[in-house]
Amino acid sequence: MNTHHSNNVLDNILDPFQRFLRLETSGGITLMITTLVALIWANSPWSHYYFELWENKLTISLGSFELSKTIQHWINDGLMAIFFFFVGLEIKRELVAGELASFKQASLPIMAALGGMLFPALIFLLSNRTPAFASGWGIPMATDIAFSLGVLTLLGKRVPVSLKVFLIAFAIVDDLGAVLVIAIFYSGDLQWSYLLTGLALFLVLVLFNRLRIYRIPMYMALGWIIWYLFYKSGIHPTIAGVMIAFTIPMNRRIDTGTFRSRLDKSLDYFCPTENCSDEVTLSHQQLAAIDGIETEIQRVQSPVQSLEHTLSHFVTFVIMPIFALSNAGVTFGIESIPKLFSGLSGQIQLSLILGKVTGIVLFTWLAVKLGIGSLPRHIRWIHITGLGLLGGMGFTMSLFIAGLAFSSSYALDLAKIGILTGSLLAGILGYLLLRFSLKNSNDTPQ
Repeated sequence: MNTHHSNNVLDNILDPFQRFLRLETSGGITLMITTLVALIWANSPWSHYYFELWENKLTISLGSFELSKTIQHWINDGLMAIFFFFVGLEIKRELVAGELASFKQASLPIMAALGGMLFPALIFLLSNRTPAFASGWGIPMATDIAFSLGVLTLLGKRVPVSLKVFLIAFAIVDDLGAVLVIAIFYSGDLQWSYLLTGLALFLVLVLFNRLRIYRIPMYMALGWIIWYLFYKSGIHPTIAGVMIAFTIPMNRRIDTGTFRSRLDKSLDYFCPTENCSDEVTLSHQQLAAIDGIETEIQRVQSPVQSLEHTLSHFVTFVIMPIFALSNAGVTFGIESIPKLFSGLSGQIQLSLILGKVTGIVLFTWLAVKLGIGSLPRHIRWIHITGLGLLGGMGFTMSLFIAGLAFSSSYALDLAKIGILTGSLLAGILGYLLLRFSLKNSNDTPQ
């Protein structure tokens, strides 16, 4: 009886995590499909339609205000701002109440992420012989959580939950590092009047948070104004998405005990136990009870979690696939074959694979040796090496940084080739190593 109860408790704890994994895995599969579609389309007889599509302009005009951008820019600056907002919500949740909430929990993934960012950038800079390509050092620093988790999930129940949690934790720290790199190194010349106005409005959102204002539309309305001001200032507008996410309240308006009590009262009001009739239409009393239940459901959720839940499917199955479709298309021809593993492409591949695995393993080892962290239960060093290889799957963030780093279509195409092939090789090597090392493992399954 106790064993059954313990299993139920464990299932309740792990269920949200398992749902997250299923979502990320499905997102990784969707990304793979849209990437293949982009590559096939870009190399088909209809390739000119592919490249012309993203250069069409969309214009928003209201009176004297006009904002005109290509579809490519709307995706990379607009839709990706929502993606970065979502990433910001994930980072805040992990910092406040997740795997990064305490120093003991956070130290190991933070060290792993630092090594996984520093070494790829260092290897890229040391191997680069072309000054025009030097700005691409930030490309191999990123880890695509959807792809890397997708590959890890292919290994099935042999993978311990602690391994997946560690991957998610260092990938989230990696995202935060990528955001800082974009903000500091990949923004244009600053227009201070726009930037200071945007920062002033950001402080208004901080004040909203301190005053415990929970009305999300107020944050969103000011948020899009801040996005526009950042766009005009020269700071990449996606950074506004992360900053705004950090102002969204994490506190709940009522605790779970109060929620349960009010829910019971509303249910009794909706359908008294002694007289619960089932009519075709609901009474005004029942409709009022439903309204009350919906209100309490909103109050028991923190705005951060509520928004994250609301946006998760839209980001995973709309924004990221559209981004992949519009950015992953690169033309491969006979002349591309020598470029696959040389020059800029080779540098990115080397940095993604060797840089990531070296940095992640070395900095994790240092954290353990210095006593500021310890390996999670059931994880051995060969598993950390496998995760380091999976960390070399940069894809989404790498493609995004490549678009900021290079204005030349020639350099951008080489970078895309390097990112796609490097991420693929990293994923295959990581999968094979983990499959071999976990094959006869007695680790506790998920």
